[in-house]
Amino acid sequence: MKNEYLRLDYAPGTNNDKVLNGPLHIFEGYPSLKNTTFAEPGIDCAFGSHHGDEAFIFSGNLCARINYAPDTTNDKIIQGPMAIMEMFHFFKGTVFESSVDSAFESTVSDEAYLFKGNQYALINYNDPHLIAICHITEGFASLKDTVFESGIEAAFASHHTNEAYLFKGDSFTCINFAPHTTNDYIIGSPRALCPANSGLDSPH
Repeated sequence: MKNEYLRLDYAPGTNNDKVLNGPLHIFEGYPSLKNTTFAEPGIDCAFGSHHGDEAFIFSGNLCARINYAPDTTNDKIIQGPMAIMEMFHFFKGTVFESSVDSAFESTVSDEAYLFKGNQYALINYNDPHLIAICHITEGFASLKDTVFESGIEAAFASHHTNEAYLFKGDSFTCINFAPHTTNDYIIGSPRALCPANSGLDSPH
């Protein structure tokens, strides 16, 4: 499934989510990625940039910065593909050098959270520097004693301020990540991916 994508109306705070487009092969929606590792085997994770329609994408030890040109097929690669440690030199010698499990952008301009195993990194990607590397529960106390304390398999930032969705196995949760504090909290307890996100339980 790493080589496929879909566009979802995730309907925050409701069960009215629905699939808008897909699943499709990545190269069908993003032709600039054809014949790259991001099309096959696929994308491990990504996070959005605060600079227009840009995002950072990861596959194995490689990453790239793209303009994803929403609702068109005019996407383009801006930077990369290159090794993670080439784009983010501060990851050399860390667990993030070889791959990233999941990520989401912060509401703080130019910052993002990246996850690998039981660790997370907070980075500034525009003036590239590392802000922190910690165990997940050190930065996100609300995730202690949940399935997410040992790792997060997928994530995305919500359009609601300071909120993000986290996924692991068949469980997901929404958190307020309270940037630059330890006042994060879970919005509703971790729950099963389906049927709560019924749009993902489609026959496609």
